[in-house]
Amino acid sequence: MSERPITDVDLGAFAEMWNALEESLLGRPGKVDSKAVAGWLRRGESLLLEDEHGPAAGVLVDVRGPIGIYGGVVHPRAHGRGYGSRLAVFAEAWIEEQPAEKIHTFTLAGDAAADELFMGRGYREVRRFWDMAIDLDAEPPPPAALEVHTFDEADARAFYTALDEAFSDHWEHHSLGFDHWWAEKRAQPDYDPSLWFLIRDGDEVVAVVRNDPDRHGGGYVGALGVRRSWRGKGYGRALLQHSFREFHRRGQRRVSLGVDAASPTGATRLYESVGMHVELESVVYEKVLT
Repeated sequence: MSERPITDVDLGAFAEMWNALEESLLGRPGKVDSKAVAGWLRRGESLLLEDEHGPAAGVLVDVRGPIGIYGGVVHPRAHGRGYGSRLAVFAEAWIEEQPAEKIHTFTLAGDAAADELFMGRGYREVRRFWDMAIDLDAEPPPPAALEVHTFDEADARAFYTALDEAFSDHWEHHSLGFDHWWAEKRAQPDYDPSLWFLIRDGDEVVAVVRNDPDRHGGGYVGALGVRRSWRGKGYGRALLQHSFREFHRRGQRRVSLGVDAASPTGATRLYESVGMHVELESVVYEKVLT
């Protein structure tokens, strides 16, 4: 076995390992693509394990506020060789050198080997997240009589402020700060602000959605938020419907997103009400650092 950092040339192989794991657990091909991996790779540290057949396991590590986060995967053909433990040791050692208070990692629901690994290393389950999707068989209806604006870079700070306020209710939200967030988003390989939309109340930006053009086999809703004082007015639904129509216009017939299964803002009910369904469940594990 050899070890080295993950590079841009490994993006497809890393995505293929995730998809092979999904298929082994769920009985269908996974939809992780190299564009999603590219966004993860540019944040922190990484490790790729290779055996005689090529990439066998890998992990991406980052720190967000007081939380160290890592996502690792072992190709199903390489299970039982201790590669998962090696990834965990590497990620934990890197995170412990950072100003982090705890560690989060995740696995697909039903991955018994990963559950056993994390529990054995002192983690506990703390949250579940869903990947939800919709197939756009026909052109979606227009949103309610609300004016939806396409993002302009002059709106960047107000857009961030609205999104950050909206997500302040969410589990383990930690503000990145505008400069960090803006630099990170513009550096994404598929940054496309023509897919970012917002709703105003007078001069204030009160609801926003940031979409990605081609993730997980279709369009992707990266973040949707409505500021507290403007909730219950249908703004989230309007932004979703507007996004669906734009994806459909561009030829994307599938749209997906990720959501906290216990979202305190009722996001899961909104997504179900517009026809989205759960197609994957992830489990988040936590270890508190001493």
